[in-house]
Amino acid sequence: MVILLLLGFPMMIPLIAGTSLGIFLLFDGDFSKMEFLIQQMMGGIRPAALIAVPMFILSADIMTRGKSAEKLIDLVMAFVRHIKGGLAVSTAGACAMFGAVSGSTQATVVAIGSPLRPRLKKGGYKESFILALIVNSSDIAFLIPPSIGMIIYGIVAKTSIPELFIAGIGPGLLILFLFSIYSIIYAYRHNIPTEPKASWKERGTALLNALWPLGFPAIIVGGIFGGIFSPTEAAAVSVAYAIFLEGIVFKTMKLKDLYATAKSTGLVTAVVFILVGAGAGFAWVLSFAQIPQEILSSIGITEMGPYEVLFVISIAFFVGCMFVDPIVVILVLVPIFAPIVNSVGLDPVLVGTIITLQVAIGSATPPFGCDIFTAIAVFKRPYLEVIKGTPPFIIILLSVSVALIFFPDIALFLRDVAFRDLSVIDYFQNLFGFGAQVIE
Repeated sequence: MVILLLLGFPMMIPLIAGTSLGIFLLFDGDFSKMEFLIQQMMGGIRPAALIAVPMFILSADIMTRGKSAEKLIDLVMAFVRHIKGGLAVSTAGACAMFGAVSGSTQATVVAIGSPLRPRLKKGGYKESFILALIVNSSDIAFLIPPSIGMIIYGIVAKTSIPELFIAGIGPGLLILFLFSIYSIIYAYRHNIPTEPKASWKERGTALLNALWPLGFPAIIVGGIFGGIFSPTEAAAVSVAYAIFLEGIVFKTMKLKDLYATAKSTGLVTAVVFILVGAGAGFAWVLSFAQIPQEILSSIGITEMGPYEVLFVISIAFFVGCMFVDPIVVILVLVPIFAPIVNSVGLDPVLVGTIITLQVAIGSATPPFGCDIFTAIAVFKRPYLEVIKGTPPFIIILLSVSVALIFFPDIALFLRDVAFRDLSVIDYFQNLFGFGAQVIE
């Protein structure tokens, strides 16, 4: 697999080749057993929840070609552009808001980065900072629901996707806050000029214009947690809403544009589903050969406590996504760590949130983070320039990962309130030992 990767083959080829060789060796060269590969690949793409993936990809593609991203950008800028570093804070905020609409890091890089990069350059920010800000702020889209990464993890780990969705909100908002603080510090250090403060009338207009795009998170998150529809149904509703918004309300899309968008989504979906199928086959070979047990026992993970296990998982996913597509890493590594997660009693929703964050960080980390190459293709900038400003953002993201390990309620608080019948008062009473009357 490593040789094929170094030779430049797309990831699906090494996966299928490695799986085929594994089956060949496990069954003593019996080629008739290759039917197991087909069975596992078909089984990998069979879960109904996977229907949500192409739906969210299509929805994001429609909005990227339309005006939804522009409306969200205007809304954020109307409220924060006048503060020191306000333009950079607006960029991070717009990425978070578009993430709540699209669930895709690469779609966020394109939709938010394309219009804001020229404005950031004009505002006095260095190119290296701008590219790093856009690439790393897109990570928030992987945590804020709907997250394609969380859908894939939920299917592989057999974990509740709605619970994963709501658990990602806390870490996503924390990352947005820390990125905003860093952007403000950067602006003061480099004496970046501020922009004129928007009047309340301008803010009202921006809010009014953004109400339609803000309907996406309201429909998706509200519909799922209100019990109106499942995550899969929410994905279909998001497509219908995107078509209605861009085709009827904003009038940016015609029938021929919809055909081109659907064709583009079909090509991306094909690649994703081949990876999912190949990953399922590869994971089966690893499991059948008991390779995960051998690897994990060799590093002594079976004697580790919950904190140590979480650190090992974080490092494995972070390093993996620096080299390989995030979906493949989830498909291959989640089955390896699943027995250990169950044996030490870790909450699978917490583990899924940490894994999703690590996958997002790895996607924006050299040498081969996929968001880096998306930025290179979209902005036509050299590789070294794109990665030059990333270290401070990577440090912030890794700090949030460590915080999640030691303070899991960053992710689980909203989950418990939404799904465990735990009131906010009960939560703080349990956390601090306060009486309910004192809190009230």
